[in-house]
Amino acid sequence: MPRGRRFRLFGETSQHRAALLRFADVASSLSRRNEAVDANAPVNILLVDDQPAKLLSYEAILSGLGENLIKATSAREALERLLTSEIAVILVDVCMPELDGFEFARMVREHPRFQETAIIFVSAVLLTEVDALRGYEMGAVDYVPVPVVPEVLRAKVKVFAELYRKTKQLETLNRRLEQRVAERTSELEAANTRLIQSEQLRSLALAAGQMGSWDWDLATDHSTWDDGQCRIFGVDPESFRATRDSVLPLILEEDLPLFDETIRMAPEDARILQAKFRVRRPSGEIRSCIGIAAAERDADGTITRLSGVTVDMTDLEKAQEHQLLLAREVDHRAKNALAVVQAIVRLTRADSLSAYVTAIEGRIGALSRAHALLASSRWEGAKLESLVEQELAPYRTKVGEKIAAGGPDIVLPPAIGQTIGLALHELATNAAKYGALSALSGKIDLTWGLEAGRLVLNWVEHGGPSPSAPKVLGYGIRTITAAFERQMQGDVTFKWLPRGLHCRLSLPFGARSVLMSATGIGPRRAADGAHAAPLVPKGNRLLLVEDEVLVATMMTEALGEIGFEILGPFGKMDYRLGAAIAGDIDAAILDVNIGGELVYPIAEILAARAIPFAFVTGYSEENIDRRFAHVPVMQKP
Repeated sequence: MPRGRRFRLFGETSQHRAALLRFADVASSLSRRNEAVDANAPVNILLVDDQPAKLLSYEAILSGLGENLIKATSAREALERLLTSEIAVILVDVCMPELDGFEFARMVREHPRFQETAIIFVSAVLLTEVDALRGYEMGAVDYVPVPVVPEVLRAKVKVFAELYRKTKQLETLNRRLEQRVAERTSELEAANTRLIQSEQLRSLALAAGQMGSWDWDLATDHSTWDDGQCRIFGVDPESFRATRDSVLPLILEEDLPLFDETIRMAPEDARILQAKFRVRRPSGEIRSCIGIAAAERDADGTITRLSGVTVDMTDLEKAQEHQLLLAREVDHRAKNALAVVQAIVRLTRADSLSAYVTAIEGRIGALSRAHALLASSRWEGAKLESLVEQELAPYRTKVGEKIAAGGPDIVLPPAIGQTIGLALHELATNAAKYGALSALSGKIDLTWGLEAGRLVLNWVEHGGPSPSAPKVLGYGIRTITAAFERQMQGDVTFKWLPRGLHCRLSLPFGARSVLMSATGIGPRRAADGAHAAPLVPKGNRLLLVEDEVLVATMMTEALGEIGFEILGPFGKMDYRLGAAIAGDIDAAILDVNIGGELVYPIAEILAARAIPFAFVTGYSEENIDRRFAHVPVMQKP
């Protein structure tokens, strides 16, 4: 059709639509190109016209822009160029054979790569407003009429080329920014993860060390506590809000002055503050703590912020107290053991040095064996059968069984175990010297059992020399009698029968008696100064309280030699001791620890009655109750 003929474009071009392919279908599988565009790099401008002469004229006009000019003589060729090149501006003739400019623009706009590509229509015909509006709807950004004014065309193409270049630069910058943001976000997430892990490890370390961390802004009274701090104070971390008014009631009232003074009186150059205080948890439990904080100050030197940790020292202090108690107990038991050995040495009698050494070794060995049995059970008790076996083992022979022993399984408390062990040793030693074990035909039957709440042991000898009652009671009989009758409130019976010795030992075995239950006399606090009892006794009736049998026996003999009449010795805090205290006594010597009980209630009664007394103990003097600091103390041994 001649080029100069007037026609309506939409009517002219509609005949080609049925034969067209969708450009988006052709190119949708291609990946988008995101190459960075240099600020001075030329961009691609696509020139589309079916007349080569017009393409040459466009090329001549636009060559001065310094851009890459790509020519296409048909819409199909132009589409192929779009698929292989990144196009900044498309300059297209509206009227072309096969596919007009409007349809070409529509196909270009349907592809996501070219939705923003600038399209300039060149029209040699007069366009109505409807035609222009349709062109804009199809994606045109501008119109250039024919004849073309070179300056106008060059200016419009230059504007859109620069716009494309700036757009690509912005896209590149945005991609770089997004990449940097992504990298920075990843770094921040990694750092945050490390921070969380570090905080978790710190919290675990603080929890393991019985510590909690906190921060206190004194100006705003805003505090931050971690879970460890809340755990120490016994509060719920979810609901508790730490302020001065909520925290101070949790600190013991007597510790508050020191707590406030530590902050108020801190030297201006002090950066680290430390205070010891006690916390009363809502449950009532008391915890001992140490607070350590770093201080921040304003220009005037006033503390404005404290950040630090609280250390729960309760368990450590209990462990230290327990360790100190164990040390005192070891010291006490060692001195008691030495006192027992001293008593054995003093009380033992013999006709010769060798006999004396043998007797000493045997008695100390008996105590040692009983001690070993008790130690193996952590001083919780010793089996009577094992104790019998150990004490009588040296006297068992391969030729015939000379000793028959039996009874029910009974576990002896420590004090009773040592006493029975020593008694068995003395009976066996005497039997070996003078009784059934001194003859080949002699035998011993040892039985034990429980009868009406009492432990009863029967030692029966037969087949040996016929015994006779001794005129003077020896060490063994005196020790056994003192241990069972005076110390254990038991009974001892010796029968020297023609067939042999029969010894019956009996002592209470069961629930412990209540102190002074018979008399109704109980400990009471004396008035001020009442403990300052006179040191000189008015008479010679002396109460002796000592739970070590040999020590008590030795003290009884020693005090008797200087004229004292001994009441006791008593080795238990029971009704007999209560009755003795209520009776007529002039003085007293008290072992501080009687079978695991402290003797201070007895001391209070004596002080209230103005009866002079002294302590005898394996503990050091500083461990004596301060109420009795004036009372004389005799150290064992």
